[in-house]
Amino acid sequence: MLPARFAPVLFGFLLSGIMSGIVIMVATLRTRGFSAQAFDTWLTSWLYSWPVAFCVVLVVAPLVRRFVNGLVKQG
Repeated sequence: MLPARFAPVLFGFLLSGIMSGIVIMVATLRTRGFSAQAFDTWLTSWLYSWPVAFCVVLVVAPLVRRFVNGLVKQG
């Protein structure tokens, strides 16, 4: 088990992987259709996009959290 202090990073890692995988899959199937090349195209694109998505989540999530906190009533 990981220490609790790693929870935000682990959350960002898993969320970015799932979301980028789904988005890339939709885009790949839209452009390639269900073909033999679709899986290879999806996997290659996903492996390139996941690290980018992970870095973006780590940078943007705290900003979005602060923005949301400013929009909602505390209490």
